[in-house]
Amino acid sequence: MFSSAEIGIDLGTANILVYSKSKGVVLNEPCVVAIDVNTKQVMAVGTEAKEMVGKTPKNIIPIRPLKDGVIADYDVTAQLLKELLKKVSKTLGMSMRKPNVIVCTPSGSTSVERRAIHNAVSSYGAKQVHLIEEPVAAAIGADLPVDEPYANVIVDIGGGTSEVGIISFGGIVSCNSVRTAGDKMDEEIIQHIRKQYNILIGERTAENIKMEIGYAHPNHKEETMEIRGRDMVTGLPKTIEVTSTEIYASLKESLEQILETIRSTLEECPPELSGDIVDNGIVLTGGGSQLNGMQEWLAEELSVPVHIAPNPLESVAIGTGRALKMIHKLQKAAK
Repeated sequence: MFSSAEIGIDLGTANILVYSKSKGVVLNEPCVVAIDVNTKQVMAVGTEAKEMVGKTPKNIIPIRPLKDGVIADYDVTAQLLKELLKKVSKTLGMSMRKPNVIVCTPSGSTSVERRAIHNAVSSYGAKQVHLIEEPVAAAIGADLPVDEPYANVIVDIGGGTSEVGIISFGGIVSCNSVRTAGDKMDEEIIQHIRKQYNILIGERTAENIKMEIGYAHPNHKEETMEIRGRDMVTGLPKTIEVTSTEIYASLKESLEQILETIRSTLEECPPELSGDIVDNGIVLTGGGSQLNGMQEWLAEELSVPVHIAPNPLESVAIGTGRALKMIHKLQKAAK
């Protein structure tokens, strides 16, 4: 019973995933909370709250308490964790009293931001809270041999941040993160549609456009998509058709920033490990890695093999859970 109360949490900007040692990923829900501004009461969390985005009365506001991979609203994050961990208790069919928890944090987060994550999880009543850096968790979850003395390069393109890490001997050799990822791409699409067509669209529509006809590679077969939004001139609903070529143009700047972050991380790599990167290449994880043509585009730009993790959306959560075993090993060694 003790061992089953060990969980790993991937506290992402877009989604929160919970990994149980006994059952794998037991929860994967959007990191959204719907709050009644008058009573400060939580109306819904996760998937239910995300479905309310852009569709609620004025007194109910859907909030995303994490921004750029770190906690923006501490109290709401604590409430979100409380509600979602209650769901996990039901899924596991057991009480989650005093679980051992390991949470991943962005590599670029400050000590204050890490303390906020630690406290938010502790407030739920966790027995022990360990923090692990996101690139390490992603690499473990992507089945990379992080303990071995050669370079494992992981690129985790999430919702709020894109993390690039070179890992060897279980530690980070070189790491960079940029606050440009899935959310920024959605924002760029919203701005493009607004400037080009005078049409206002919501975050969910922008995300759908990105997933359907968003491309990372400039050379692709052009696709079109019908979208609906509000005409900013007449104020009435309007349907327009957008092409994958114009969506690529709106995403180009964000993609270049991610590429530049990967390049600068590879430049910091010790020469002894550079040979491993030529042989083994880099591994992509996170929702952003599933953008059409991302793998081919990065392979062309970087001239190294590019692979996608077996389960890119859940890699960090799986790695966070698996890291529990490593932390116990380290604790035993310390004794």
